[in-house]
Amino acid sequence: MLESYRILLFCVLGVACVTVAALLVAHLLGPGRHGRVKDQPYESGMPVVHDVHRRFNIRFYIIAMLFLLFDVEIVFIWPWAELFYKSCIHGAVTVDDGTVVTKGFLLVGMGAFFLLLLLGLVYEWMKGAFEWN
Repeated sequence: MLESYRILLFCVLGVACVTVAALLVAHLLGPGRHGRVKDQPYESGMPVVHDVHRRFNIRFYIIAMLFLLFDVEIVFIWPWAELFYKSCIHGAVTVDDGTVVTKGFLLVGMGAFFLLLLLGLVYEWMKGAFEWN
């Protein structure tokens, strides 16, 4: 059973090795000068104007959470799209547990999923999560 995870393990180890190598090369070849200006925080090419520990408006966090909520839906849409494509080509598809699904069933399921997402979006809109006044 663990044989099927061998490629994934090699990929993770490869990424870790490349990351460590890039950090080592940057540390060894990069300039080592330090000073008052060089050690200051640097953000997007702008000098620091305010204290970095000031409070942010809660709306920034709400927008970030909504982005994650609606962005994670892609993780659920991808396998559905693959299965839907196969069901369109072959008529009906048998999934891993032996269940036969048709494209009509898949369309209804994804329609319900999108309806829930739409209801969540409308709810957040009505609550004023997207207004910056």
